[in-house]
Amino acid sequence: MAVLKIFFHYADRKPELPDKKSIRYFIQKIFRYEKIKIKEIDYIFCSDDFLLKINQQFLNHSFYTDIITFSLNDGEQSIDGEVYISIDRVKENCKFFKTSFRDELLRVLFHGALHLCGYNDVTSSEINEMRHKEEHYLQMFHVKHSKI
Repeated sequence: MAVLKIFFHYADRKPELPDKKSIRYFIQKIFRYEKIKIKEIDYIFCSDDFLLKINQQFLNHSFYTDIITFSLNDGEQSIDGEVYISIDRVKENCKFFKTSFRDELLRVLFHGALHLCGYNDVTSSEINEMRHKEEHYLQMFHVKHSKI
């Protein structure tokens, strides 16, 4: 197996994620499918309040969000980034979208990876492309891991 370059950290929330290693390997596959090299990606799981402070400090936004992605590249060819995910928002989103916590968390994890691959979600066409990619990788993950 390849060397893991995806890491999970816990600020003030630790989600139940029984198959962390396979998820981390799959996220690396997303970068390979998108033809993007990874140096290191750190996912940090946190609360709404923790992520709100980051949103205010770095983006001057005063609202809750489920994810904030930072590219830390210094002109290098390989992606180095941090992805902050509010577990509180993911829980709210799965109720709103009527999906499982696991699927919503996977979708947000993949969403962060796609941002680091260069995808945006500002315009309606970008949002549609991002949703299509998220769904594509979510389905691919389920097919590959349905035998586990």
